[in-house]
Amino acid sequence: MWMGLLSFVGGPVIKGLIDAYQAKLKAGNVSERIAADTAADEIAAQTVEARVAAQLKTAQIGHPWEPEKLAFYVTLAFYAKCVLWDTVLGLGTTTALKGDVSMWAGMIMGFYFSKRTFENIARIIKR
Repeated sequence: MWMGLLSFVGGPVIKGLIDAYQAKLKAGNVSERIAADTAADEIAAQTVEARVAAQLKTAQIGHPWEPEKLAFYVTLAFYAKCVLWDTVLGLGTTTALKGDVSMWAGMIMGFYFSKRTFENIARIIKR
């Protein structure tokens, strides 16, 4: 019962670690014990690799609450309201942005969509 519950809650990594530990306990001779230790080490290494991959993804993409992303969310909400609510559904009208605010909105959208492109180009040139 516990194995079923742990495999459901913890997923395949926890189940693999438990299976490896049980194999280590049941191992009668040295070669089986070495194989069980190797399996446990492999699963631990895979867990560390998954954690490092998640950290790398966070480092490359960043967090959703960074200032540049917050500014984009506000601009995106405005454009989504204009396109979806006003135009597609026809449920309202939004006055056009004027003056500096329209310039800022355009710069925010341009920055957000061109930033990754420039980073990739810089990375290629750096090589």
